[in-house]
Amino acid sequence: MDIRSALIGLCDAFNAHDLDRIMSLFADDCVLEMPRGADPWGSRYEGKAAVREALAGRFAGLPDVHYGDEEHFVDGERQTGMSKWLLTGTTPAGERKEVRGCDFYTFRDGLVVRKDSYWKIVEEAAVA
Repeated sequence: MDIRSALIGLCDAFNAHDLDRIMSLFADDCVLEMPRGADPWGSRYEGKAAVREALAGRFAGLPDVHYGDEEHFVDGERQTGMSKWLLTGTTPAGERKEVRGCDFYTFRDGLVVRKDSYWKIVEEAAVA
C-alpha cells in the first residue's frame, strides 16, 4: 500500500471535515488516542463507532479546525506513518487555537488500525 498517499488523503479528509471519508480509511477495530485525558495515553476510543464520535466532537469543539503545514513520514516495513501539522481553529466561544502536533498511524490491509495524537501544550508564560 502507499502509506504516504493514505496520510495525505487522511489530512485532506480531516480538513474537509468529512467524517464519512475519514472513517472509510479506518478499520472496524481501530483505536484512537487523543492527547487529553485522565490516563497517560490521553483518551482512548476503540472501534469505529467510538472513534467517529470522538472525531465528531473534535469538529464540534473547533468547527473551523484546519491541519496545515503538514509533513508526512513513512515506515513501509512496519506499515506505519507519521503526520506533523499546525492545527488552527476557533472554539464556539471564540477562542483561537494554534498548536503544533503530530499523529502516529498504524495500518493493516490499507486501513488505519491506530491513530495516536500528540500536540504541544501552549501556555501564556511558558517556562523551558
